[in-house]
Amino acid sequence: MIEVNGVMHMESSQGHLVPVDRVDPVDKLRDETVREIVCRAKELSGSLRDERAKMLDSVATMVAIAGEEYGAKIGGEKGNVTLHSFDGKMKVQRAMQDRITFDERLQAARSLINECLRDWSEGANANLRAIVDAAWETDKDGNVSTSRILGLRAIKGMDDERWDQAMKALTDSMQVVYSKSFIRVYEKDQHGEFQPIPLDIAKV
Repeated sequence: MIEVNGVMHMESSQGHLVPVDRVDPVDKLRDETVREIVCRAKELSGSLRDERAKMLDSVATMVAIAGEEYGAKIGGEKGNVTLHSFDGKMKVQRAMQDRITFDERLQAARSLINECLRDWSEGANANLRAIVDAAWETDKDGNVSTSRILGLRAIKGMDDERWDQAMKALTDSMQVVYSKSFIRVYEKDQHGEFQPIPLDIAKV
């Protein structure tokens, strides 16, 4: 609500100020409902963020204690770790995921790969060409698929120095932008199978 000359107004999606008494009651109710839900969602999101930080701290503390006992780092600050309850019915996992991008050396790798495929064209496996072509496909933002690009390194048996150089350029082009930590919590069901405890509101 915005007060103008003593009159309360609501701002429309076009940025116009509309006097409250001219806004349809249904539109008012919808606006109130959306604002209430968004407010509650933001509070819940904040609580989850705080709880996530506490959970990660608890796992890190456990890892540090175990490391002190044996004089070694277990998992490290960025390592994946799984903790089980004494009865084995519950477990907590800390998983780390790197966000990887590629620098300009990826284009050098692509050029070398294309040279190989061009020279092998007569006897080249069509499936290999399809795999390589798929690796360079981009999403709507123009980004290549990290998993597909890295999947090229799994292709073995290419007896060509250029391919080896391409794989080296590909590996050297990898840049870790940031690492993100995840907490996953599980509990065994009546069948003895671990089931995740959902922390995503859409999965509750």
